Amino acid sequence: MRMRTGGKRPRPAIAIAAAAAALLLTAGLALSGCGRGGDRAGDGKLNVVTTFYPLYYMAEQIGGDDAHVVNLIPAGVEPHDWTPKSRDLQTVEQAGLLLYNGAGLEGWMDTFLKGLGSGWNRGEKAVEASKGIDLIRTDAAPGQEGTIGVDPHTWVSPKSALVMAKNIRDAFVRADPAHQDGYDARYKDLSASLSALDAEYAERLAPYRGRDIVVSHQAFGYLCRDYGLNQQAIMGLSPEAEPRAQDLLKLAQFVEERGIRYIFFEELVSDELAQTLASETGARTMVLHSLEGLTPEQERQGETYLTLMRQNLQNLTKALQ
Repeated sequence: MRMRTGGKRPRPAIAIAAAAAALLLTAGLALSGCGRGGDRAGDGKLNVVTTFYPLYYMAEQIGGDDAHVVNLIPAGVEPHDWTPKSRDLQTVEQAGLLLYNGAGLEGWMDTFLKGLGSGWNRGEKAVEASKGIDLIRTDAAPGQEGTIGVDPHTWVSPKSALVMAKNIRDAFVRADPAHQDGYDARYKDLSASLSALDAEYAERLAPYRGRDIVVSHQAFGYLCRDYGLNQQAIMGLSPEAEPRAQDLLKLAQFVEERGIRYIFFEELVSDELAQTLASETGARTMVLHSLEGLTPEQERQGETYLTLMRQNLQNLTKALQ
């Protein structure tokens, strides 16, 4: 469309000056939208990036209307299989907080942080949510004795989730003290929900202390430690850690000797080995959510960390009866 001013076209110098002014105005609005260091959206809310679902859930609950929370790993993707892209660097550079689990879950994190711009304060903005949890160190995979790894699956226990929620609340308050009252109130609600979940687990699993569960992926060490169960895993800390034939045979003997009726598997990991073990021993299979991420179907159904953890408790008590 050709614009007219009093029926005359503007002179070139005036047109150039007007265009430059418009460009500067647009840039100024963009900068003001990013806020200090690019950590705020145009509406003044704190920009927060999380690495995977449990942190996203907690950050959303605590951040509420005072924050924009973005999760890097999409629904249906197993975190052990995911690596960041260049666009993820750009997303984090516009954030006031990056919440990551730590404990070795995000093996790419050190390299990723080095790739961020020099203006992004890694010391203040990158927050390890598992800090303060007594980490479990164990054999990294069946058949790899002597190879010790740190179990990163802290969030699967409500007791650990309580620690992580507190770390996230503290990070929000440091980054955005003006909205502390809101963060504190929403953290109080989340903490109450997690404490109630912890109490449910303690009460309902108390009769089964010392019992064994067999899982496809060694992801339930913190849950078992905190509620008195023993975990026997087909695969190691990473679901890519394939067991040897003799390990499967030994586990099959264990299942038969202990009269274990259910083999647990996860939705984001292949259930082939769990099905094989079940068919060899006469056991059945059942889902035990590792909560590493939601499936697209779970997202559509509105499932959350709390609802899936209660499903886990129901399935555990059924299997142990």
